[in-house]
Amino acid sequence: MCSDPKYFELLQYVGTDIVELTGDHFADRGTQAMLDTLEIYKQNKIPYYGGGANETEARKPVLLEVNGNKIAFMGCNGKVKYTFVKATDTKPGAANCDYKFFTQQIKDVTAQGYMVIFTFQHEECYHYGPCYQHEEGFHAVADAGATVVSGSQAHYPHVMEFRNNAFIHFGLGNLFFDQMTYELPDGSVIDETRREFIDRHVFYDGKYLGVELLTAMLEDYSRPRPMNEREREQFLSEYFAYSGWTELSPTPIPQPTVTLTPIVLPAP
Repeated sequence: MCSDPKYFELLQYVGTDIVELTGDHFADRGTQAMLDTLEIYKQNKIPYYGGGANETEARKPVLLEVNGNKIAFMGCNGKVKYTFVKATDTKPGAANCDYKFFTQQIKDVTAQGYMVIFTFQHEECYHYGPCYQHEEGFHAVADAGATVVSGSQAHYPHVMEFRNNAFIHFGLGNLFFDQMTYELPDGSVIDETRREFIDRHVFYDGKYLGVELLTAMLEDYSRPRPMNEREREQFLSEYFAYSGWTELSPTPIPQPTVTLTPIVLPAP
């Protein structure tokens, strides 16, 4: 963990069932901290994927059967320059995105009746994306048979796509991360880092029915709150348009309020 172990209580509070370990920050405190983190999860019977004590464990999927639905979780870290965070035969870390390996693994588990949720830690960019090599990797696992493909790396929410039978969300945005604003290279400051997607995927009777897009706004550097109706409508209309599904509606121009009946103060 990249924070004090006492904050593990947050994961328990929000009802965490599975932990993804594809992120760079898994390696922030070094080898022993990673091993200690894995031990905490084991002690609390929380399965993890996308990272582990070595490369073999990091690549291992989490296979679940819930109410008759067979679901597999797997993931990897696709950052090119972050080799120090990747697991090896002798070192803990995140699973490297070896697409030849993972596409075959997806085919193997789908042949057993599992629906695959594949998640990425990838390069970050501060626009609605996708960016860099996102499409290449996301499309590769979708084409191999993944049902849901989701980006965990994004500090700025990204667009969505349907590809064959897969739903792809290139990035959800922050959740608890304390990024109320971000300064771009040109010096301008944006606050779209406060906007967040929380995707609720629905499976029933061995089939994927679709996704419910929950939306949140970050408050107080750590506390997501549900968006109000106006925020949600604006957010979704933008991202449906960016995703190529609808036309982008123009931003309404505020109009002055016209008072039809003059307001007269009473005589003293």
